Amino acid sequence: MSVQKKDCLIVLSGGMDSVTMLYEYHDRIAMALSFDYGSNHNDKELPLAALHCRQLNIPHRIVRLPFIKDLFHSSLLEGSEAIPLGDYAEDNMHSTVVPFRNGIMLAIAAGMAENEQLSYIMLANHAGDHAIYPDCRPEFVTAMDAAVHAGTYNGVGLFTPYTHLSKADIARHGKALGIDYSQTWSCYQGGDIQCGQCATCRERRQALREAGIHDTTPYLNND
Repeated sequence: MSVQKKDCLIVLSGGMDSVTMLYEYHDRIAMALSFDYGSNHNDKELPLAALHCRQLNIPHRIVRLPFIKDLFHSSLLEGSEAIPLGDYAEDNMHSTVVPFRNGIMLAIAAGMAENEQLSYIMLANHAGDHAIYPDCRPEFVTAMDAAVHAGTYNGVGLFTPYTHLSKADIARHGKALGIDYSQTWSCYQGGDIQCGQCATCRERRQALREAGIHDTTPYLNND
């Protein structure tokens, strides 16, 4: 019986999408890389990312990027009060864009993958992100894949199997894997309990409903 080669590094936030990818492809993942860039919810996401890596016995590294909060403007970096409430839509969520965030993180991940002689970087971007976040769109992934491949000795590539999936589709994958989504974080406000009202909470709750998952996540507002 052949053993799957561990040839991937995953960019892991601790949110629903990347945690699902971590479990779905754990037999290929040699290392998980998380980033502390000063977002409102980093302190809630990162311990969950570490938790899932421990459960799967996957090495986990955290890279701190304080310059992002120092230099860039985004409601994601400016406290819970700055986060918009309401549905997940471009006119509502544009303020949460962190300029070229995935590009910066993928550049670091590319160096780490090359250093560790790994073939792929996994990123859990999905179709629901495309309208709002330029660095989640298919054309960005294609361009970044070419740049990373050209710029690394071992020709590292991007592996982004969720690019054309909805968040509900991803939740269906997680349901089949038995993932406990209460052990993931989505809320951009970053309080002690997920608010249940901001756009990311609403998107999360809708995805879980559509996937037929009983959501045991505590929320401040359960409407």
